[in-house]
Amino acid sequence: MRLALADTMRPAQSGLPLLASVASAGPFIGLFGTVWGIMNAFTAIARSGESSLATVAPGIAEALFATALGLFAAIPAVLAYNRLAALAAETRARANAGIARLAARLPRAAE
Repeated sequence: MRLALADTMRPAQSGLPLLASVASAGPFIGLFGTVWGIMNAFTAIARSGESSLATVAPGIAEALFATALGLFAAIPAVLAYNRLAALAAETRARANAGIARLAARLPRAAE
């Protein structure tokens, strides 16, 4: 019965590694985009020779957008991962408890 349980739970848990990867990598991808946008802002300052808002705004906008995208991917992935992992653990625990109850009711073979 435990082998059947493991076989049944495997497809239910197949997406968890992807969610964990998105959740952990998303903020770093957003941070990379933030750094890239700020570098573009500094490059625009160097090219134009002035540091007005019109010069730095496109780079800063890129940075903010990249940060938002990273968080937009990571936050739902963390929430989904935590919820699905908890549900899988609860389901496994309940099934194992049921298996143990059934095993306790089975007659023992003479040793």
